[in-house]
Amino acid sequence: MLLPLCILLVTLVTAAGFVVRRWWFPPPINEYASWFDSYFNLNLAVTGVVFVLVQLALAWSIARFRNRPARHTEGNNRLEWIWTVSTLVVFVSAAAAGERLWSAFQLTASPTGALVIGVSGKQFAWNFRYTGADGKFGRTKVSLINDASGNPFGLDDSDEASKDDITSSQLHVPAGRPIELRMTSHDVLHNFFVRELRIKQDLVPGMEIPLRFRADKPGTYEIACSELCGLGHHQMRSALVVVTAEEFESWLRGKASER
Repeated sequence: MLLPLCILLVTLVTAAGFVVRRWWFPPPINEYASWFDSYFNLNLAVTGVVFVLVQLALAWSIARFRNRPARHTEGNNRLEWIWTVSTLVVFVSAAAAGERLWSAFQLTASPTGALVIGVSGKQFAWNFRYTGADGKFGRTKVSLINDASGNPFGLDDSDEASKDDITSSQLHVPAGRPIELRMTSHDVLHNFFVRELRIKQDLVPGMEIPLRFRADKPGTYEIACSELCGLGHHQMRSALVVVTAEEFESWLRGKASER
């Protein structure tokens, strides 16, 4: 009887760990993150119930038939059809629900008035770029990229549109305003990840990758690279700073005066 009891104990401890949720996601900071959590919790509940039932059935079978000699069986076609079709229904339903969430996030165009911000990922730092008073990004050149001189994007000051561009090592955004990031990588694959937004997006060298979100709760949240990108991968961190619209405009003016 020891093995069935061990199975029951492991099952109860595992299930309790998910029910108690001592280590769990940080609170969401926008509607999409809350939507994501609802789907995640639903999937977790369904798979959790199946896990517990299967383990209970396993423990019962071992306890009930442990002394019977092994014998050949042809199986049960009806039972196999039932669990195969049931699994198919669950997986297709979960995929259909997840597709709505994914398409709403990935395929929806930015609304009018979205704040466009450039993002650069490189070993092992994040940099962010804002348009100046002219409202457009200026010209850049790879040959001008120089972190030591404070030009991580390679801004070309011979272009008038580049002279008022603003760069920062942290991502500052106004709360409640739609944001569109245009992300590039200068070397290898990186990944932009903010836990509280429940979003992750690869940065691919040679491509400009869009990422759209809105952050509703002011605060400071970690930006991490979640794609192994080299020996200094663990150091590739920055911060998403969500502030009020007034505080954001004040920050922009302060950064512009530093140019």
